[in-house]
Amino acid sequence: MDSVKTYQNVNINQHSVSFGISRMEDIYTRRNGEVDVPHRHDYYTVLIVKKARGRHIIDFNTYDLGDNQIFFVAPGQVHQVVENEKSYGYAMTFSNQFLVENLIRLSFIDSLNLFNNYGQSPPLIPTKEQFETITNYSNQIFKLFNSEKNMKLLSIGAFLKLLLIECNNICSINPIESDVDSTGDNLIRAFKKGVEKGYKKEHSTTFYANELHITPDHLNRTVKSRIGKTAKEYIQARIITEAKRLLCFTDLTTKEIAYELGFNAPANFSAFFKKNTKVSPSDFKLNQN
Repeated sequence: MDSVKTYQNVNINQHSVSFGISRMEDIYTRRNGEVDVPHRHDYYTVLIVKKARGRHIIDFNTYDLGDNQIFFVAPGQVHQVVENEKSYGYAMTFSNQFLVENLIRLSFIDSLNLFNNYGQSPPLIPTKEQFETITNYSNQIFKLFNSEKNMKLLSIGAFLKLLLIECNNICSINPIESDVDSTGDNLIRAFKKGVEKGYKKEHSTTFYANELHITPDHLNRTVKSRIGKTAKEYIQARIITEAKRLLCFTDLTTKEIAYELGFNAPANFSAFFKKNTKVSPSDFKLNQN
């Protein structure tokens, strides 16, 4: 049974609200410094961290909280912020609904190298000048969100897009002004959608390439140029992430997890897991507990 706490709405009291921003220090005060359990969201989260001490755990990878950092958490990722003291900065959340309603194409988010669903999700570390620019956008968004201005959500959407572009331009992989045409964005979106639908049964790059009517080599080149890993690595990362979630947050046995994830024998799953994580499924679960 899946026991991961899931937040489905950006605003728990107003389900129609599709964007939110809060100061991290206010969240800390409201929670009296108590740490939330590992959880996931059905929406995007951006943490603009001005000052913090502690750690941020995203899909079982732990990152130190520090000053002038930006974290990106995609829908479905399991994460937990553990603060040693009050943090300062902004926690921003938005859904696909917000993007569509405020003229931001979903393909724009897919083209960014920020929301990496599976594998490593380290914080972005801007320069002082870059962080000041991002903070300025965040301040404008916070002011607008708490104002009564006309069309404030459209204005927030414009500043959010500028903020994400600035963050993306800091990344060494996949700058928005890429020499790969927009067809690549559509391909990546279709590939990710296909993997999400089929990863529990289909593990091969060839299968997804055939579904997209392209060669495996073409798929690998496009995926590598967009997200910095091959199609095979992306598929394997998706399987490993789900395996870790099932090991830690359900009462399924290793054998049941193996069949759940499309392996024809538990030994094959165990070998795959150990090859990719350097530990056995049972040892991983023991270590996490």
